[in-house]
Amino acid sequence: MLRAVLPHPLLALTLVVVWTLLFNSFTPGTIVTGIIVAISVTKFTSVYWPSDTRVRNPREIIAYMAVFLWDIVLSNIQVARLVLFRSGDRLKSRFVTVPLDVTSPEAIVALAATITLTPGTLSVDVAADNRSIIVHCLDVDDPDALVAGIKERYELRLKRILT
Repeated sequence: MLRAVLPHPLLALTLVVVWTLLFNSFTPGTIVTGIIVAISVTKFTSVYWPSDTRVRNPREIIAYMAVFLWDIVLSNIQVARLVLFRSGDRLKSRFVTVPLDVTSPEAIVALAATITLTPGTLSVDVAADNRSIIVHCLDVDDPDALVAGIKERYELRLKRILT
């Protein structure tokens, strides 16, 4: 019964929170409007969701977000140093292929988004067979270490979160 009205409850909750934060108002009207928007969006977009991915370990999301936010802070500092103190011709910018162990489309999208949102890296393309992501790195000395870091810090955690 609940799935008929609210096909994606976690998405709906996220939409209500984002709606409320965007309006910066915790009034009953804002919250009710956010609930209406969340129900409408999840109901009308549910036909476009390819599978019913389940979150296996919700507590792992907190650990994932902590690692991700910490990496954003560190990456911002590293990119600022590169921009301020190193000339462009000394950057070791390159494309790196990251092989994937995750198979669900949601996990692949989450990983690609995480890579793109971390300063200094950008997800450029996902292979047609969904087995690798091409990542552009602003400055990387050891591409193998970068791949290992992405797989250990992000992909492994996403495998534990999403089925």
